[in-house]
Amino acid sequence: QVQLGESGGGLVQAGGSLRLSCVASGRTSSMYAMGWFRQAPGKEREFVAGIKWSGGSTTYEDSVKGRFTISRDSAKSTVYLQMNSLKVEDTAVYYCATFSSLLNYFRRQYEFWGQGTQVTVSS
Repeated sequence: QVQLGESGGGLVQAGGSLRLSCVASGRTSSMYAMGWFRQAPGKEREFVAGIKWSGGSTTYEDSVKGRFTISRDSAKSTVYLQMNSLKVEDTAVYYCATFSSLLNYFRRQYEFWGQGTQVTVSS
């Protein structure tokens, strides 16, 4: 199993920035990729960004392209989400997750996920 712990959420004004962190522990060698999802009240969980653990190629949901940047520190088994130019509609609980294969990554079918961290953007 892989355990994930997110941090860095909080309250920020629209236009501001936050940096989320997620530390992975356990069987991290089984990870093909990691990613961030978010879930706003009354909405389904949606994929935000992902990064392949080997090579570091990234992918983003359209609404965050150009504003969010996902990165990783392999030595620390940590993935980050730098969020700039935040909008009210970015308000959600953000979850870190792992993908065990290319197919699962393509399908956005995560294997493990963390407890989440709240991001609130005020107008």
